Amino acid sequence: METTDNIRSGTRGFTPAFPLLGAYDPIVAMLTRESTWRRALLRQLDPQASDVIADIGCGTGSFLRLLGRTSRHAELIGIDPDPAILQRARRKLGLAKVAARLAPGYLRDTQALLEGTRARKVVSSLVFHQVPIEEKRAGLAAIHAALGPGGELHVADYGLQRTRLMRALFRTVQHIDGYENTQPNADGILPELMEEAGFVSVRETAVVPTLTGSISLYHAIRAPHATQTED
Repeated sequence: METTDNIRSGTRGFTPAFPLLGAYDPIVAMLTRESTWRRALLRQLDPQASDVIADIGCGTGSFLRLLGRTSRHAELIGIDPDPAILQRARRKLGLAKVAARLAPGYLRDTQALLEGTRARKVVSSLVFHQVPIEEKRAGLAAIHAALGPGGELHVADYGLQRTRLMRALFRTVQHIDGYENTQPNADGILPELMEEAGFVSVRETAVVPTLTGSISLYHAIRAPHATQTED
């Protein structure tokens, strides 16, 4: 699961990705069927050479690396609150010869961090299930404000756990990341929160069952400017 903020006792912190950073990527890949949902997320995002794409909660840079290899001329931005993880991302992207601007920050900092970047697409992977409900709301509001009219939000995260098996498997995630933060995702709240933040055309586009519960892909748009009609 990508590193993200974890607000506890009124202070801002984050849940470290994994104590053994060298083991983090293969563990996540195995438990979450990472290659399956990342490929689906990449197809949905459809990166173009002219795109400015921000990965919020970019973690160790796995998806940024995939984006850079797919669309060499897209402008990439990665945001994550964990300095150690960002340093790992820099090394990974450097080895892959993928250019990206990395910056420390939380979900709710997205608007300020993307100011002036002309970001057209924002993507986030396995971040929202880890944060409290108020940070989910604040993060989506900040992303909505950061995008221009017609801008796109693409999310891959644990969503509605539809079956008894998926709910049982998801308890492992809840044990690690906390019941209070994760249960709203399991109840399927993300689309509702996206609409509450002002996004339109909110859709769940895919559901991927994994050993840790089902991961949903979502797509949402910041509405274009309303056209004025003549009286």
